[in-house]
Amino acid sequence: MSDDFDDALALANGPAAATLAAPAPHAPGAAHPPRRTGPRHPDEPSWDAARATAHRAARPLPPRRLPLDLALGHTLAAPLTALTDLPAFDTSAMDGWAVAGPGPWRLTDTPDARGLLAGGATGPLIGDGQAVAIATGARLPEGATAVLRAEHGTVTGRRLTGAGPQHGTDVRPRGQECRTGTELLPARTVLTPAALGLAAAAGYDQLAVRPRPRAEVLVLGDELLHRGLPHDGRVRDALGPMTGPWLTALGAQTLVTRRLGDDAEALHEAISTSRADLIVTTGSTAHGPVDHLRAVLDRLGAHLLVSGVAVRPGHPMLLAELPTGPPLIGLPGNPLAAVSGLLTLAAPLLCGLADRPAPADRSATLTGPVTGHPHDTRLVPVIRPEPGTATPLSYTGPAMLRGIAAATALAVIPPGGAREHARVRLLDLPQT
Repeated sequence: MSDDFDDALALANGPAAATLAAPAPHAPGAAHPPRRTGPRHPDEPSWDAARATAHRAARPLPPRRLPLDLALGHTLAAPLTALTDLPAFDTSAMDGWAVAGPGPWRLTDTPDARGLLAGGATGPLIGDGQAVAIATGARLPEGATAVLRAEHGTVTGRRLTGAGPQHGTDVRPRGQECRTGTELLPARTVLTPAALGLAAAAGYDQLAVRPRPRAEVLVLGDELLHRGLPHDGRVRDALGPMTGPWLTALGAQTLVTRRLGDDAEALHEAISTSRADLIVTTGSTAHGPVDHLRAVLDRLGAHLLVSGVAVRPGHPMLLAELPTGPPLIGLPGNPLAAVSGLLTLAAPLLCGLADRPAPADRSATLTGPVTGHPHDTRLVPVIRPEPGTATPLSYTGPAMLRGIAAATALAVIPPGGAREHARVRLLDLPQT
């Protein structure tokens, strides 16, 4: 199959078009999706099936220990359990005085004239009718029953007066947040800044994590220029500059982007010697005279888990399992088709390598009708003008980037299309 359907839609979308072309109406003001004209190619899995295959195909990377300052964005390989009570001791929640019993109170001296400070020495034992100055975060002295806030007390000489606080007022008791051994976060949690702060508070210096998968990008095609204006039948390479950042946004550590042209031997060597956790190629997924990828994969003894997907654009995408090496995702050479391949195959595969659940998608209501492919899923760039809605964009041909550059998500359009106000699934576009 070809992307002629997508190209025809692209031609129909003029520069001033705000949405995609609508299906032919069956009555005034109503849209009728086109009928299915035949089954999809039997060798091409559905879009949902391809995503599921990509996630299942990934073997989670072995855990490694990383210091907290390097663990951001990685995935916990084991549950995070508290190594200490939080707080580890009774502390003051406010600046003021630690008091024992009802007032008035007699002030007690401390080693520091400023009183008990956070991280400072333990205060003296105090009994009923006694008080000691204390700062927020300081350890509560033994015998204290509450904290009197600074703005609520008055000191005259050595005498403190004020409305007596109830027992436990403005005290953070030991273990208020958790006790030693409490599970704070489950395994497979992505480490955010807040999660790292929690790990530090719970006593960790290092964490066992699934590392970010290392990705290598191989850009194929002699027709590609890497600088200057298109000329003499050659075009600028749009995939080289964007594929690595897209993979990074999807959770990978992109090691390198290499431009190999249409050299079968160079491609063979690059794949067979890669030390990455994932290889992503751009172009050469079809069966043209200089499309060498499938032949090279066959020569390497690779098993094609996905060889084409019933989705537009991007149906020639592939996923290969190498006998001794990382998985390989082959993206079509057209830019929007390549983005389709990244979200269809790379996103779930990277989640699997990092031992994360498959990516979830949301839903929204279309603000206009969208033409469907007769028997394939379509991925259409959309913007969300307000929560819960999605407006289809123009410039959606497989070779176009103008629509996806303005989009915030891709709408998943089922075979046959979708009417205005239909609920459709959305794939959020990751941001670096």
